[in-house]
Amino acid sequence: MYDTQTGEWIEPGKEPMSAPLQREPVYKHLAATFGWMFLALAITFVTSYAVYATGALYYVFASPYLLIAMVVAKLVMVAVLSRNLYKFSVGAARAIFLAYAATTGVVLSSLFLLYDVPSAILLFLAACVYFGAMAAAGIITKKDVSGLGGLVTCGLIGLLVMTVLSMVFRLSGLDIAVSFIGLALFMGITTYDAKRAKDYYYSFEGDGEMLKKISIYSALNLYLDFINIFLYLLRLLGKRRK
Repeated sequence: MYDTQTGEWIEPGKEPMSAPLQREPVYKHLAATFGWMFLALAITFVTSYAVYATGALYYVFASPYLLIAMVVAKLVMVAVLSRNLYKFSVGAARAIFLAYAATTGVVLSSLFLLYDVPSAILLFLAACVYFGAMAAAGIITKKDVSGLGGLVTCGLIGLLVMTVLSMVFRLSGLDIAVSFIGLALFMGITTYDAKRAKDYYYSFEGDGEMLKKISIYSALNLYLDFINIFLYLLRLLGKRRK
């Protein structure tokens, strides 16, 4: 056989083997996913504290329409990112995710007025422990969780219905039950989302750009899990300001 690159003849059976395709190890993909999640949490905290410290908090919550607009914007950003992940560039996906984190920070800035800061910090650390344990379980497990998507959806719908009933009828017992159920549910969802983050890697390991985008999508899911775990802990155990 004649090698057109070297201009030499190669004996049959001695053809050079092509170099194996280099792939990013799964741990690097997971590290990037959690890295984006932690960056989003940092942006949420900094934004939230800045809104509180500068007094902008009072302007934000003075108009219910502005608050409603931000909540709607958060829902729209999640929906748009989830539905158009294949179409968006990596930069666009990251921009939407970080914008969502900043908007969440503005909405959560009221927590500085409602809860004692040392108590909130302690519960934040507790949320880190719970989240870390459940995420680790999801990464380690080898069980197939693809069939649990419907169960997770049903659980979230049930939690939403109970939350609405608690808000309408103002039943303190139901509110406590909702908080316990919500905490347990999102701890389980954390394991589910962590396992899916690893599974996504094996689904797209041949597509570097898609891996970067799916990393952002997984980071968003895990970010939402952590925020909900923290908020439910705060509702159950947070020390309110007098």
